[in-house]
Amino acid sequence: MSDNEQLGIRIMRRIQNVIHANTAELDAFDRPIGDGDHGTNMDRGFTAVLPKIEAQPDQSLAAVFKTTAMTLISTVGGAAGPLYGTGFLRISTAIVDLDDDHPRQVAAALTAALGGVQARGKATTGEKTMVDALAAAVDAANVAVEEGVDTVTVLERAAAAARAGMEATIPMRATKGRASYLGERSIGHQDPGATSSYLIIQAVADVVRDGPVNT
Repeated sequence: MSDNEQLGIRIMRRIQNVIHANTAELDAFDRPIGDGDHGTNMDRGFTAVLPKIEAQPDQSLAAVFKTTAMTLISTVGGAAGPLYGTGFLRISTAIVDLDDDHPRQVAAALTAALGGVQARGKATTGEKTMVDALAAAVDAANVAVEEGVDTVTVLERAAAAARAGMEATIPMRATKGRASYLGERSIGHQDPGATSSYLIIQAVADVVRDGPVNT
């Protein structure tokens, strides 16, 4: 098994661990503005992903993301399954193979994920959704690539920007999704989708930082 094939499994293990550890918090964020089960649904999805990818340890990184996408679509309830599934599916096509230009591939993968989520959810920034975290991460990653930094730095900057995008949803009034029905009452609550998006990007950054991956 190559380092990059191992990387896919390590990434998904870390994401599953992080989502599982934050399930209750994600549900709590979702309770005032949604169904209160975002964490539970995401935990169920990524828990279902692990045995599938571990059963095929020789899958490429792109194949791991594709398996993840299809599993999330079939197991995660509500809007999150199709949104995250589409995002991971777009990533799988953006990283058919990791070449020597890892930082640019990371930015391309994040950009592809954002495009998939926006195509599926018809959302843009400022609407109090996961797009606020993802778009911030994409912008930061692309700037970092143009500065010529390494893969770890690109991911760490993307994660930091995603966190800022997540926190920026707190004062927003939701204008997309179920939370939009609450109007002004949606203000003051952190968006759960933006939160899980940040957690996932940070998990990937942590795995790549811990290596091995050529940068």
